Amino acid sequence: MLPTTSSPTTTAVTERCVRFGELDISYEDGVIAPREWTLAQSDWASELLPTAPDGPVLELCTGAGHIGLHAVLHANRTLVAVDDNPVACGHARRNAERAGLADRVEVRQGRIDEVVGDDERFAMVVADPPWVPSDVVPRFPEDPVHAIDGGPDGLALTRTCLAVAAAHLEDGGVLILQVGPAQEDAVAAEASAHGLHLHDVRRFGDRGALLRLELVDDRGIRA
Repeated sequence: MLPTTSSPTTTAVTERCVRFGELDISYEDGVIAPREWTLAQSDWASELLPTAPDGPVLELCTGAGHIGLHAVLHANRTLVAVDDNPVACGHARRNAERAGLADRVEVRQGRIDEVVGDDERFAMVVADPPWVPSDVVPRFPEDPVHAIDGGPDGLALTRTCLAVAAAHLEDGGVLILQVGPAQEDAVAAEASAHGLHLHDVRRFGDRGALLRLELVDDRGIRA
């Protein structure tokens, strides 16, 4: 009798597609599902882009790319979208193509503090980093851990976003940052250490908040 051989087990990948404002956005397990409310981050960014300095937009922790893509959809801007998850980057590229933005979007896979060149400058930075404290992550089993785990206090990657934005914003540029509920004061203090001033906050209850931060010079004046 011949020995029985078993075939390798393969796990089917289920791709999903959701409507996000004017865009159809694909994602899959391992990539956080687009939240409808985060369209507010795209909208705020697009409101500010007409008066922002010349230059491209940088999106940190892009995921499937939906926030950054919608931010530049009707703007004459290029977008550099960064994420360390190769699966997310694949969806971000496909979503850019689906939106007709492939010629204006560059997706970079890697650590957000390693894939931006020292001399690169951006008119705006948009960031939606993980902000759930590690001990709270088990409450959200439907979400990929990597996409929501913000470390012990929820701000581990937020701090990196602040440092990257401060290093790469043009004079007069702006950072639109998503944070968790009740994190505004702690983030404002961290931002100040990087020369970023909290200009405005838009709160969305227990879903989180959006912060508008701008560079200031040594005299406390907007750069």
